Amino acid sequence: MDNDISSEPRWYVLRTRPKSEHIAANGLVCRSGIEVYCPRLKFRKMTSRGKVTFTEALFPGYIFAYFSTQQHLRTVSYSNAVLNVLKFGNQCASVSDLVISQLRETMGGEDLKNIEISPELGEEAEICFGPFKGMRGTVSDLCHADKRAWVLLDFLGRVNNVQVPIADVKAKQNQVVALNFH
Repeated sequence: MDNDISSEPRWYVLRTRPKSEHIAANGLVCRSGIEVYCPRLKFRKMTSRGKVTFTEALFPGYIFAYFSTQQHLRTVSYSNAVLNVLKFGNQCASVSDLVISQLRETMGGEDLKNIEISPELGEEAEICFGPFKGMRGTVSDLCHADKRAWVLLDFLGRVNNVQVPIADVKAKQNQVVALNFH
């Protein structure tokens, strides 16, 4: 028996199927009328196929839902793409209203926030378009105002500093995204 049956609604943490956070959130809202918060990030990243848009959950595999465990625990637990309500022992993991409101404020009041990913100084990068396509070098300078990057390339028997559009540069370490919400 669950020791955390509560008639008072709270924000709970739900674990979802991988890459299905938005499906779980939509199912809970549409079929059960439960308030859900599923913060996601949208960004464009250079790949070997060119610039590709990605949308990923801020907390991969987790969403937040506001409900009373007494009334909706079973409905939520068996909802599409929901694996379970996160628990610590017999206690359902709840989050304070303040934490959810701070997250919403950080996300600009939206569930989906657009962010920009660009290479960083000193990072190894590959040029994906233009006359230097396929060449690899080190990012030596960035000019965000002009959306240009300077990359040190070893060609023609020496190291040359070439200027290319930032959008044409694929950073080698783009798997880890540093977020700046301010």
